[in-house]
Amino acid sequence: MDAWRLSSPYAGIGIYVGGSNRLCDQPELDADWVGTQQRRGWHLLPLWVGPQASCSGYPDVMSSDVAGAGREGRREAAAAVSTARGLGIGRGSTLYYDLEDYDIAPDDCRRAALSFLSGWTKALRGSGYRSGVYSNIAAAITSLDYANRVSRGSYAMPDDIWFAWDNGRSDVRTDKRVLSDEWDDHDRVHQYALDVTQAFGGYPMVVDANWVDVGRGSVAPRSRPLCRGVDVDLRRYPTLGKGRSGDAVRAAQCLLRRQGVLKAPLTGRYDARTAAAVGKAQRRLDLPETGRLTRSTWTALLARGGQPLLKVGDTGTGVLRLQRALTAALGRPVRIDGVVDKGTARAVAAYQRKVGLPATGVVTPEVWDSLT
Repeated sequence: MDAWRLSSPYAGIGIYVGGSNRLCDQPELDADWVGTQQRRGWHLLPLWVGPQASCSGYPDVMSSDVAGAGREGRREAAAAVSTARGLGIGRGSTLYYDLEDYDIAPDDCRRAALSFLSGWTKALRGSGYRSGVYSNIAAAITSLDYANRVSRGSYAMPDDIWFAWDNGRSDVRTDKRVLSDEWDDHDRVHQYALDVTQAFGGYPMVVDANWVDVGRGSVAPRSRPLCRGVDVDLRRYPTLGKGRSGDAVRAAQCLLRRQGVLKAPLTGRYDARTAAAVGKAQRRLDLPETGRLTRSTWTALLARGGQPLLKVGDTGTGVLRLQRALTAALGRPVRIDGVVDKGTARAVAAYQRKVGLPATGVVTPEVWDSLT
């Protein structure tokens, strides 16, 4: 887990916490393990795999009677809540019911499954948890969507859907099988690649890859200027020397002040005091002392600070520093918004290739060390 946390692009893991159709024991799964992984930065998506659709052929199936299936869904939710609490997964968390592939054409099978999932959802909400459903996009997900459109209110809809659709696209877009707007506000997980063998940090595993867009999504941090009235989020960070003036100089002076090497006003003029401050900063950064703002000087000044591990989906002021530094280092604009999206990850990979690091798109301490 630690090696994949540091080396892989993944930030979340699905864990099967229980259910009668769980295929393997989980001897390491306890509250200590859950707490450890959360402290190390992993996001956990708990799954419960209990009785399957009555027409599915699994060893344990739900009732084909609508009322009976609803009661079973509530019982499964109660068991899942009890297990989640024991693992330290508290109220407000989403528990996903894994309803594997089945034929949604037979009315009794389809309606019983809908009743089961409705009971699951109602019971979870009554216990303070959120409801999720995992299934093939052509099975329970299509069935839920259709029921929500043609008989709205007949069944309680889950808060989140997790759809298996092996199309190789890392997004949460669907097709005509999901037409309602029920899950359009950060309520989706897409399993887009199945049984993929990958190795990170020297540890190979066979995984199913998923794209997650749940909760509030990745929200950009509130913009707070580093220096009053100065914009340091530039589309380019040009080489500067004595005699230059303008917004880029003012941005540089702001960064120099933040590093404690410039005490003078932020005039926007590259004067002798600014050149001296640049030289002092270059000495601190182990860069050639030229007094000129070169690409490497810009990059180091912009990146200076903490060294958080960053992946797609991460947000914060560290991301802002990263995006500014990449803009300087690559000599091209990188969107500066405080959110690591696919574009930022591609820029990270481009920088890693440039400096001879593995092009993972993950910002590790080695990337920060290279930037600074």
